[in-house]
Amino acid sequence: MTDAGKTSESPAYDVVVIGAGPVGENVADRARAAGLSTAVVEAELVGGECSYWACMPSKALLRPVVARADARKVPGLSAAVQGPLDVGAVLAHRDDETSHWKDDGQVAWLESVGADVYRGTGRLTGPRAVSVTAPDGTEHRLTARHAVAVCTGTRAVVPALPGIEEARPWTSREATSAKEAPGRLVVVGGGVVGVEMATVWQALGSEVTLLIRGGGLLPKMEPFAGELVAEALTEAGATIRTGVSVTAVHRPAPDGPVTVELDDGGRIETDEILFATGRAPRTDDLGLETVGLEPGSWLTVDDSCLVEGTDWLYAVGDANHRALLTHQGKYQARIAGAAIAARALKTPLDTVPWGAHAATADHAAVPQVVFTDPEAASVGLTLAEAERAGHRVRAVDYDLASVAGSGLYATGYRGRARMIVDLDREILLGVTFVGPGIGELLHSATVAVAGEVPIARLWHAVPAYPTISEVWLRLLETYRG
Repeated sequence: MTDAGKTSESPAYDVVVIGAGPVGENVADRARAAGLSTAVVEAELVGGECSYWACMPSKALLRPVVARADARKVPGLSAAVQGPLDVGAVLAHRDDETSHWKDDGQVAWLESVGADVYRGTGRLTGPRAVSVTAPDGTEHRLTARHAVAVCTGTRAVVPALPGIEEARPWTSREATSAKEAPGRLVVVGGGVVGVEMATVWQALGSEVTLLIRGGGLLPKMEPFAGELVAEALTEAGATIRTGVSVTAVHRPAPDGPVTVELDDGGRIETDEILFATGRAPRTDDLGLETVGLEPGSWLTVDDSCLVEGTDWLYAVGDANHRALLTHQGKYQARIAGAAIAARALKTPLDTVPWGAHAATADHAAVPQVVFTDPEAASVGLTLAEAERAGHRVRAVDYDLASVAGSGLYATGYRGRARMIVDLDREILLGVTFVGPGIGELLHSATVAVAGEVPIARLWHAVPAYPTISEVWLRLLETYRG
């Protein structure tokens, strides 16, 4: 034990992981499974953004909202679920899913795999060298024999607008951890965070206004995805304004309302304002300058997540900007862990089973589900992306309401499916589904895209009747004409 403010030279480790979110945990697990000694450094809660302010709380909040929306469309059940949600129960369930923002269980899991956990801020001090400043000021100096893995994730970006500091805006963290529903909520941004949080708080009693600088919601998906989600949000009571930007915010009284000024000269008064306007890498206070890299930058990596120009530094998950999704970060962690172990043990990478040393899915088969009502899910390329990439493609669409299973799922079912066919190779480059309950369809699409399954072979993958997955048969029939 060292006194506060003192420096302690700690043992060398084979691998030092900075950041103990799901990505860092998985890198540590893979390194330990290969027999490599591993230290993990975390400045906040072990378990990271996903466990406490992103995936887990947001989905805990969304689940009752979507379940009620589905139930309202089921004959014999709809009359029983017309009332409001029990807001207190929803928030209590959210709190349970976040372990009440305590990380004892996550710490215990890391320790159970044999990783040493260091609480504090980790910074690079040179090649293979990391200093950890603990909350009491104690400094530990760690050395990595083989690899340092940066798994520090991202933070929400809040624009530098007049009045922004006094307004104390919400980011995704405040939106997923709020203790009560605001009477009025302005959401700035129409991406995943914006539409999911608009869905939650509108259903929990807030009067929600969505402000979007562009022309529609979910701009990185097929256009019809944003259109169907916007239609449902509007029907639920939310107001959506496109083509507008916020120019200033004012909150004169600490507990008073916020006045939002718009570039069209308009003003909106609200109780809270959420900026869901992008993410930035948590690399600004990481000591990158000590190893010749730019502080605050995204870290460019190869398919093993090795930072370009180094043979020891890895950037895994959001920090490398390849795919800002928890499941892709965990996938990269499995890749990086295999690569670190292979290099440490002098094993040729091309002998690693299944090609598990290269994150090829980041290029062509990234899946994502937006848990709104209706759900929107996609994998691979959109039509516009495929055309920009120079592929000769055809988009094949089908109305999900025409599939037998959808009518059984809900009365008045609305949804749409699209597959993007590479006409030269007759494989799928992308698939998008929008509709109630379609999130569970996505893995079949991911297998088809990642596996480059020929259309001729997909014809023999028979969907069970009567399920919504019968849309696969209908898409293939439409393609064959």
